[in-house]
Amino acid sequence: MKDKVRYISADLLRGLVIIIMIEVHVFNAFLLPELRQTGWFSVLNFINGLVAPSFLFVSGFAFQVSSGSKLEEMRKLGKAFWKKIGRIFQIIVIGYALHLPYYSLSKTINKATPDQLASFFAVDVLQSIGFGLLFLFLTRLLIKSDKTYNYFLIASLVLVTLISPIIWTIDFNDFVHPLIGNYFNRVHGSLFPVFPWLNFLLAGAIFAKYFIEARERNEEEKFIRIIKNDGIIALLLGHLFYSGLFPKHLTSIIPNPIFFLKDLGI
Repeated sequence: MKDKVRYISADLLRGLVIIIMIEVHVFNAFLLPELRQTGWFSVLNFINGLVAPSFLFVSGFAFQVSSGSKLEEMRKLGKAFWKKIGRIFQIIVIGYALHLPYYSLSKTINKATPDQLASFFAVDVLQSIGFGLLFLFLTRLLIKSDKTYNYFLIASLVLVTLISPIIWTIDFNDFVHPLIGNYFNRVHGSLFPVFPWLNFLLAGAIFAKYFIEARERNEEEKFIRIIKNDGIIALLLGHLFYSGLFPKHLTSIIPNPIFFLKDLGI
């Protein structure tokens, strides 16, 4: 069993993102409409758009760091398994609870309007994080080899990136209940559907694997320098892609893989 470890950098990122998240909600609630047309607000709005990717990324990172603990007990469906599952579903339940139209369950069932129910079933960032952690957790239990598991995460990231534009063209609520269908795309108002937002969580888990290996080889600083350079390249290529030099039929793809790489680079 591996000892528990904490990385202050991950905690600092979470703390910074929480502060920005508070700012987002305060400004959305109280900022005068005319101030939203100013130049500084567009910059602020861009920064605010990094909150969800950062939360997802650091959640994947934290899961990977702690995933080696009590794995065998969890595979036997022991106490640690149910404790982990309970924590994950707690995140999902809180996500839905924040969108309840009424505090009364009977009132929600009997009096909620179609618009209120649509808002309730829409997938927000907490549900996306919860689903992503559930995906990482269950596949980690099924795949015993660390190397195979890492390759599986990389393949999943590539697959989600490539098929997300296709997934966004399908109304899954025609086939399944909105409680499930809204996890696939934003057709019915989901802000953070699994496709493509799962990618940031997968990227965080993959990053953690190589970060830990570099740290064990005492090459942490070298690894971070390489990642920093890769991030800058992804950021610059992303802005170049949307600069108008590329055909509109490429830049208009939604969700665009290049947009994901740009935000991941940041």
